[in-house]
Amino acid sequence: MLPRPRLAIALGVVALVALAGCTAAPAPAADSGVVAADPTVPLADLDILADPHAYDGPSTAVLANAAVPSPAEAPAQQLPATVTSHDLAGDTSVTVASTERILAMDISGSIAATVFGLGFGDSVVGRDVSTTFPGTEGLPVITSSGHTVNSEAIIALRPTVLITDGSVGPVDVVLQLRDAGIAVVFVDTDPTIAGVGELAAQVAAALGAPAAGESLANDLGAGIDAKVAEIAAIVPSGKPLRMLFLYLRGTSGIYYLFGEESGADVLIRSLGGVDVAAEIGLDGMRPMTDEAMVAANPDLILVMTDGIASVGGVEGLLDSKPAIALTAAGQHKRFVDMADGEVLAFGPRTADVLDALARAIYAPGQ
Repeated sequence: MLPRPRLAIALGVVALVALAGCTAAPAPAADSGVVAADPTVPLADLDILADPHAYDGPSTAVLANAAVPSPAEAPAQQLPATVTSHDLAGDTSVTVASTERILAMDISGSIAATVFGLGFGDSVVGRDVSTTFPGTEGLPVITSSGHTVNSEAIIALRPTVLITDGSVGPVDVVLQLRDAGIAVVFVDTDPTIAGVGELAAQVAAALGAPAAGESLANDLGAGIDAKVAEIAAIVPSGKPLRMLFLYLRGTSGIYYLFGEESGADVLIRSLGGVDVAAEIGLDGMRPMTDEAMVAANPDLILVMTDGIASVGGVEGLLDSKPAIALTAAGQHKRFVDMADGEVLAFGPRTADVLDALARAIYAPGQ
């Protein structure tokens, strides 16, 4: 079953996003210098900032190719496949007889990306609002009002299997879809490096292709480890950047700090930074207070692209929240934004996300 702290965080994020609303096509912040990651150029070959603390101005991290890498053909399967579904009420045995029509949904789009990464993208018949990578644009949306399940839309698509993690709900409505004859499988999504491979294994098992899941998990793990090591090699020695992840939805008055077990902590540490939210004792997500922001005093603030746009860009944020302007990040206008559906999505593109963020942080504007 999904660990309770992470479950609470996931459901809390659902509530935030539902209140704030979502947009499916994020654009770079108006006052950011867009950084398109070119993976053919190693990080070590870039002009790395000698002192990233002294850099002034925002930047946007953009994937050179936002598509999810997929094998040319779907892997071999053995169906029916009986797996353990990690439902909220306890583990349940679920048999998947067909994968002809697949639905995958969660708060970050990680499950759908994993389905595509395994080679089953052609069988996906709908998407949640966080699934925005190329190849999914034409799929009907199965969530409404942010991340709320639209059961009628799901049933109308006649899925043979639905894979989720409970972060899109209400969960009891998702469970009721079983009564309509849909094989509903709950998997664990852990926003960590190790969780990327475990998710691949669980999704592949539900689709009757465990060998493909093991292969993908090994490939992703090796790729992420190599990227983390590559980033570590370019981080200037001495004082690391103190980073903070700030979730923004200005139109709804939502300003949250993401701390331990939110996924932001893993992201920051993988980027060679110090997670200052954890340093001041924040876990999960907490409403931003002036006191907490001043105490954290980050050198750099990570944000979602739509989030910073919703507050009028960096200038609008600093004008409306003077406490942020007092921090080192505020004084240097040191914000790095990335698309909402990418920055915290732990899945097949994790290594590429880290690469794009590292370029925006340590070699902005190149």
